[in-house]
Amino acid sequence: MAHPLLQYGYLQVLDLLTTLAFLLHGVQEGNPVVRVAMALLPHPIWGLVAVKVAALALGIYCWWNAKFRLLDRVNLMFAILIAWNLVALILGSVFHHRLA
Repeated sequence: MAHPLLQYGYLQVLDLLTTLAFLLHGVQEGNPVVRVAMALLPHPIWGLVAVKVAALALGIYCWWNAKFRLLDRVNLMFAILIAWNLVALILGSVFHHRLA
């Protein structure tokens, strides 16, 4: 199995990309913490990136303190979230094309 911190970083990048895809399709960010960060910084993308940098710092903290089980659980949660995001994007695209 891959290193849990590498998995965590990869999943954070995928979450960032799926969030950007939603934003480009006009969908508002669902996480209130991310929404606030996007509103407070000069550009919404900076807020999103700031939250992801903080998330990576938390992942490094967990790894540094041998919280591997916690990282595994968070990785599973993010993998499910990203799969959900992809399904929602695909279904939204199919629905949009059927209406056109």
